Amino acid sequence: MAKEIKPRQKMPERPPEERIKDFFEVPLGYTEEQAVLEAERCLQCKKPKCVEGCPVNVDIPGFIALVKERKFLEAARKIKETNSLPAVCGRVCPQETQCEERCVLGKKGEPVAIGKLERFVADYERKVGVDIPPLPPKKGKKVAIVGSGPAGLTCAGDLAKMGYDVTIFEALHEPGGVLIYGIPEFRLPKEIVRQEIEYLKRLGVEIKVDYVIGKVKTIKDLFDEGYEAIFLGLGAGLPVFLGIPGENLCGVYSANEYLTRVNLMRAYQFPEYDTPILKGDRVVVVGGGNVAMDAARTALRLGSKEVVVIYRRTKKEMPARVEEVEHAEEEGIKFMFLHNPIEFIGDDKGWLKAVKVQEMRLGEPDESGRRRPIPIEGSEKIVECNIAVIAIGTRANPLLLSATPGLELNERGYIKVFEEEKLNTSIPGVYAGGDIVTGAATVILAMGAGKKAAKAIDEYLSSK
Repeated sequence: MAKEIKPRQKMPERPPEERIKDFFEVPLGYTEEQAVLEAERCLQCKKPKCVEGCPVNVDIPGFIALVKERKFLEAARKIKETNSLPAVCGRVCPQETQCEERCVLGKKGEPVAIGKLERFVADYERKVGVDIPPLPPKKGKKVAIVGSGPAGLTCAGDLAKMGYDVTIFEALHEPGGVLIYGIPEFRLPKEIVRQEIEYLKRLGVEIKVDYVIGKVKTIKDLFDEGYEAIFLGLGAGLPVFLGIPGENLCGVYSANEYLTRVNLMRAYQFPEYDTPILKGDRVVVVGGGNVAMDAARTALRLGSKEVVVIYRRTKKEMPARVEEVEHAEEEGIKFMFLHNPIEFIGDDKGWLKAVKVQEMRLGEPDESGRRRPIPIEGSEKIVECNIAVIAIGTRANPLLLSATPGLELNERGYIKVFEEEKLNTSIPGVYAGGDIVTGAATVILAMGAGKKAAKAIDEYLSSK
């Protein structure tokens, strides 16, 4: 007789009318009973496809089996064998397009809630105390990591567990990269990121902040100081703009600046934290990805009466996670699909007062595989607003790249790597991964790159 599959456990969430008034986390997490019930749904496949879908190769059936047995601490340690940031991944990793998409249960019903179980065991471990795994003897070799985002943190953690002396150089005044400055508190609490970073410090990783490699020191300087290998995980933090009239008006932000002010500099706690930010009754956000959803939901929490997301394709083509779009809709965010801004309009004092948009239709697919938006002549309309946030992507910051002679770039201006599994650059001993190689992508893909680089660095230094 076939095993009866129980329904997927729904994670409780704060109601929209309550959560839009603050920056506290929206999902509340599983209870122990919910976690065990969800773990019991796992079929424990002999050839688990879910692991193939995980960029950091977590033993998913292994940790879920431990949850089923109520061995929650052991489950957390099982995840940490390959993933140093489980509390982060359990919250922001797009499991629905990776591990959960491969789950056999998802073929005819709902897949196992792998991400929610990962979050549960990571939170459980954090409450009862995090243990440090046995570490090998030190190898006496130094490795430098440039950037403390998900790629750099993962690479550092793996190398530390191999016995290397690892130092992370971070340009900003707090480590964490996009986990700290880009993702809002209500989606990824900063204290969780800080505790994950504290775990890496306990592994022996040293972190130097306010340290801009390419300005304070160069790659050559790091080699001269005795670092035998370097990983470049500095992300792609240079904002992309629309290139339309009026982008220099007061009230027009890049998503980078907007979210950094709110997240890292705590502008939402002004005047307690002296980092003011412009607030408007009517806010438009341009873009359809996770960053656009983050900016829109942030604007709502800052007190805006109306927030509109303008996206040039349809809802079907939006790259944002389905969960994030649903949360935005629940909270009252409005969407203008098949529209694109063509001009920001200001008043006589240089302040934004409206955006002119043009209606679009979808043509044939472009290089991204999505149907290309085509303007419809004579369809222009005016949307009143006093704040606009542009969230259409980022590019590589040229500071380090221009200060490193011999570092080859690809045709898009990102660092060129020569072997996909090794992430080696044109400079011997220098490796790169994450957004600085691929362009803007997900946290977990950057972490996967960090793991690859750590393995390649170990092979490189072991052969020297």
